[in-house]
Amino acid sequence: MEYIHVDKERVMKDEMDVVKKFLLEGKVIAYPTDTVYGLGCRADSAEAVRRVYRIKRRKSYKPLIILASSMAMAKKYVMISRRQEEYLSRYWPGPVTVIFESKGRLPKEVEGGTGSLAFRVPDNDFLIKLINSIRSPLVSTSLNISGQEPVRDPGLVKQYFGKICPDLIVDAGMLKRRKASKLIDLRDIDSVKIVRK
Repeated sequence: MEYIHVDKERVMKDEMDVVKKFLLEGKVIAYPTDTVYGLGCRADSAEAVRRVYRIKRRKSYKPLIILASSMAMAKKYVMISRRQEEYLSRYWPGPVTVIFESKGRLPKEVEGGTGSLAFRVPDNDFLIKLINSIRSPLVSTSLNISGQEPVRDPGLVKQYFGKICPDLIVDAGMLKRRKASKLIDLRDIDSVKIVRK
């Protein structure tokens, strides 16, 4: 496991290149998001996605959240109608994750067998640049073992996870205590469901 320290408001090119290299090699990283620390990998790598499940000790039927850099990127992987897009313009970019019907272009592991995908466009320059640099959406699940509180101090990751750890920790220091993103099921635009407030 390796560490890289960053200022998430001003990530340098050489720092970004290190994170990009790990992701392109199919590695799993812990990284700061616009809500909490995330655990993730390239969303298009089935092997890396399986490692995220193992590290998190998460049941394989529970789907993962995916970060996209834009609405256009999300539309490559999920069905988004004009009405859904208009609805989303109020929330994206921002801390709102939305469930859509999948187009089946990402590994089934990400879907957890649901036939749907949960996407978010974060309000975070570092994440947008990172996603664009790897030309793939990014898996983003909270940095914790399933059922436990998210890790806020990246210095405790090794101690917390034990032998099965992320390959790289992108350390931006302690994050303020924030809620995970709001979760909306938008598959039926005429019956929008709030899954998590």
